Amino acid sequence: MSAKKFPKIICAAAVVAALTFSGCSDLTGLTGGDDKSAESVEQTASTTKSASVTEAAPTPNKPESNSKVSDARNTPAVRVARTVGPAVVGITNKAVALDFFNRPVATEGVGSGVIFKADGYIITNNHVIAGAKEIIVSLSDGNTVNGTLIGTDEMTDIAVVKVDAKDLPVAELGNSDEVVVGEPAIAIGNPMGLEFQGSVTVGVISALNRTLDLNDRRVKLFQTDAAISPGNSGGALVNADGEVIGINSAKLATNGVEGMGFAIPINTVKAIVAELMDKGYVARPYLGVTIFDKPTAARYGYQLSIDKGVYVFQVAIDSPAGRANFQRGDIILNIDGKEVNSVADVRNEVASHKVGDKVKVLIDRDGRQETVDVTLEEMPQPSNQ
Repeated sequence: MSAKKFPKIICAAAVVAALTFSGCSDLTGLTGGDDKSAESVEQTASTTKSASVTEAAPTPNKPESNSKVSDARNTPAVRVARTVGPAVVGITNKAVALDFFNRPVATEGVGSGVIFKADGYIITNNHVIAGAKEIIVSLSDGNTVNGTLIGTDEMTDIAVVKVDAKDLPVAELGNSDEVVVGEPAIAIGNPMGLEFQGSVTVGVISALNRTLDLNDRRVKLFQTDAAISPGNSGGALVNADGEVIGINSAKLATNGVEGMGFAIPINTVKAIVAELMDKGYVARPYLGVTIFDKPTAARYGYQLSIDKGVYVFQVAIDSPAGRANFQRGDIILNIDGKEVNSVADVRNEVASHKVGDKVKVLIDRDGRQETVDVTLEEMPQPSNQ
């Protein structure tokens, strides 16, 4: 297909995505508006911290040490709440946004996190801490401490935060490859913010390897009917043995649909966390092109008239595609013999390779097909990392 027929400017319709992050609770403006909720949060945090220092008050959901629970009541959910619950924290993201008049406004959102090392390393979601100017971690004992971002990976929605503390309660990470459909799944997190910190919900693993497209990323997640609400993101999805098998990340939010939450399998998380702790980012191969399929073209107000493949809209000169002489208007048809008909297809296929791999890309250029050899390179990292 000739590139000359591509751009036809149209009025793109607004689309409300059904799949949303369960992540941070809604960001709340702290200036230029009603800041009652902000004062409440600060007063609550201050009161809780004071109580924990002076009286070592018990955690709200934890029974006194001398309480006895019968065998009938001592269910997997009870045991998980006791063992894993203390390792699930609240994460407050303090950021700055611009209001309607382009004035800076302080905002605040709350998500969850899971302590996986006793010296203060915490797993959470990238979207929980995205744009944070300050990260505050609320521990299960009521204390709050400042957190430092160690690394983040937008593609898998995983981030690692560190707090300056020792001997913290730690959650045991399990093996998500052994998870089976129908087994109990217990979610722990902070739905709707710190007011409901440490909430426990129970369900089952509804499905494995659910492939979802999120912001042109294709990810595989566990599906569960354990209730996951805004604020649960970054929290733990736990099996009946008390092992974390996933990190809660998203939910399906549309009218008439209930009980469809999603979590990132913990084996995927482990590999990402290892790289984040090693160098602060995940090294991935890239092509160096801006590409459109029909949905992404419509999102930017264009109409794309191709039956298959993806349209190359822009090529970075100093990139693998630039060095392979890709051009604007090329249509990528397949990579290493595998058809690619969406942005997610291309990203998924490239991500399946390693930095330094050579791939064969079949393109259509002005109606003629040709195969181009491309050596994949490491994706440049944003300057703020």
